[in-house]
Amino acid sequence: MSNTIRVMICDDSAVMRRILTTVLSEDAELEIVYAAQHGRDALDNLDQAKPDVVVLDVEMPVMDGIQTVAAIRRKHRTLPIVMFSSLTSRGAEATFEALSAGANDFATKPSGVGHLGQAVDIVRKDLLAKIKGLVHARRRLSAVGNSRITLSPAVTRPAKSGGPISLVAVGVSTGGPKALSEILPCLPVDLPVPVLIVQHMPAVFTGLLASRLDAISSLSVKEAEDGEMIRPGGVWIARGDWHMEVSRFGTDTRISLNQNEPENSVRPAVDPLFRSVARVFRDRALGVILTGMGKDGLDGCRAMRQQGASIVAQDQATCAVYGMPRQVIEAG
Repeated sequence: MSNTIRVMICDDSAVMRRILTTVLSEDAELEIVYAAQHGRDALDNLDQAKPDVVVLDVEMPVMDGIQTVAAIRRKHRTLPIVMFSSLTSRGAEATFEALSAGANDFATKPSGVGHLGQAVDIVRKDLLAKIKGLVHARRRLSAVGNSRITLSPAVTRPAKSGGPISLVAVGVSTGGPKALSEILPCLPVDLPVPVLIVQHMPAVFTGLLASRLDAISSLSVKEAEDGEMIRPGGVWIARGDWHMEVSRFGTDTRISLNQNEPENSVRPAVDPLFRSVARVFRDRALGVILTGMGKDGLDGCRAMRQQGASIVAQDQATCAVYGMPRQVIEAG
């Protein structure tokens, strides 16, 4: 099998098609096999182009990104699809619809000709990594069909003897919205602990993610606010572009948000949350690492583990990208 990654791009903007083609072609591992102007154009040339991954704009004439994703999924269940969407409320809503239709991940692009330099940087630093991560993950695994999310113990040695679990902390990236939409509806309405989630996602998107998860869960799911007291049965999603931590105030535990430097090139990052959980809850916490690329969460899991907390990670077969869980499991 060739190591070349065959990329189809689809965007109604000639300028954006040129940027995508030029910047992605700089990487020797990638080959642009077709540049479509809209969804119908992409579908008509999909079989001939034989891409390993499709990069789709969301808002396009003739056939938009959501319709295109649905059409691709009817014929190609596992072909990686990355949405390239605008960083607006409208773009965020459409992106979530595309993810629900079967897209694997998304990257955000600035709007307007005055932000072309920023668009180039995003393609190089964000979109390129997601393209490679998804294709490499698909090549490592055979298709898993409709497998349900399962979790594997990331630590086999017993934890220190301590009290019952008082908090669950979750870290997730690529494939997170789908994973969370499968897990949260399964949690009981009388869940006796709070759940804090860091999902790598921009600011405009995290509030919408919380709203969508709240609509399908028996638990209250909301975007985190600074100083908010956490309580059993509640679920909090870290606000985009803000790290989320927990702090003790007397007998209360509250959320603390900050804009300290990104960690592992992301903000919010999993590590700051998990480190704070280790300080505050010690052995009375459970850390969960779900699908995602990179190693965010590894240092935080180590900190929790040193305090005797338990760690579990999503198994390889059901991960969109087996990166973050793999790092944690292999580190023991």
